[in-house]
Amino acid sequence: MINNEILNWARAQYKCEDRQDIGANSLPKTKNRTITKRGVLWLGQTCNLKCFFCYFREKIDNKMDPEHEFMSIEKAKKICHTLRYVYGNDSIDIQGGEPTIYPHIFELISYCAEIGLAPTLITNGIVLANEEMCKKFKDAGIKDFLFSIHGLDKTYDYVTGLDSGGIKQMKALYNFQKLGIPFRFNLTMTTQTIEHLEEIAEVAIETGARAVNFIAFNPFVDQASEGKRNTANVPTYSEAKKHLTIAIDRLEADGIECNVRYFPFCMVEERHRKNLYNFQQLSYDHHEWDYNSWTWTTRFKQKSNHPELDRPIPILLYNIHEYNNINFGETAVHGTMPHYLKEIDVYEHMLKLFSADIPKDFLYRQNAKLRAEKHCNYQYNEACKKCSLKNICDGFHSDYAEIFGTGEAQEVVMNTHIDEPIYFIKEQEKIVDKGM
Repeated sequence: MINNEILNWARAQYKCEDRQDIGANSLPKTKNRTITKRGVLWLGQTCNLKCFFCYFREKIDNKMDPEHEFMSIEKAKKICHTLRYVYGNDSIDIQGGEPTIYPHIFELISYCAEIGLAPTLITNGIVLANEEMCKKFKDAGIKDFLFSIHGLDKTYDYVTGLDSGGIKQMKALYNFQKLGIPFRFNLTMTTQTIEHLEEIAEVAIETGARAVNFIAFNPFVDQASEGKRNTANVPTYSEAKKHLTIAIDRLEADGIECNVRYFPFCMVEERHRKNLYNFQQLSYDHHEWDYNSWTWTTRFKQKSNHPELDRPIPILLYNIHEYNNINFGETAVHGTMPHYLKEIDVYEHMLKLFSADIPKDFLYRQNAKLRAEKHCNYQYNEACKKCSLKNICDGFHSDYAEIFGTGEAQEVVMNTHIDEPIYFIKEQEKIVDKGM
């Protein structure tokens, strides 16, 4: 049920009488699914908020961490140049920390726009409560903002550690509407945030958000540290589902694209399986990151204040030991030094990959399994093992299973076992715009 008091509070801040039409309904839609060409850049883990669920909280708090300080504009441009001309990316998510406080952000946005790398900022929007700042971003050539909205009013203030932060966010939404700047929503589903899913869906509809991403609160990067995640801040899948179901239905009724990240297929309504993007599905969302370039940008030198960059590397193999009579040896074996391309001739390896002519979908799918099985150690229970969707579902994140167990898992029975990652998502209508 909608909390009208909270919703009316938000409306008082973002209601814009001369709103420009920038929403999802102004764009064509498609069910065609192809591999994304979007890259990602981490400028440095410096931020103006203290979100308790942040993947990089320890790096943000520790000014001595080599990933804390913002990198130089020269280094950022070199990374973007590589994404565009080596990896063939045509759009980019720029994030920090908080990218709006990066000293050279306007120069970087302009550079990306000039070389055909359509720039998105992943932002908390606090700086964007200032209309003049929004104008500067628009003039620089920003493609859109991916706006992190993790609750409303006092809940948002609690989650982010900033008094009156919720008000500033709503003012930023007002500015987007007034100036005609496209935006989408990111929302991390903590125990506190899920209470506002229905209200945030209404905010998205009324302000003209082009898409809403609901992201399961998973322990990536710093969140893997002991003590960060517990029953007080991580909702069960079952509890999140109650609010998620209503929010998705409301958004889709108004034509707004809705995506759910890192959530078991059995834990949503059947009609919402098309909205689920786990590791095997992520590559087919043009607003998600290319596993190939992501493999390179996520490495230490590309994310830190280190003066040098690694040479470009190909996507990491996983369980592809041989293809077209070309043997890849230990490069396909997780945990070995050759797998991480540290004890091999990278140029020779890339020639092997090219000669093998491995289908891109197969290569990306195996890399997705590497991320789920080895990097995140997702778990299956007995119901999962018999489920018709096991081959395309990640299962339960390992530490979620430690906190709550896997008893929520429900076997999905179909006529056959599904082995096509896009089986459900190919039925979802997604927005089409330039830079995708």
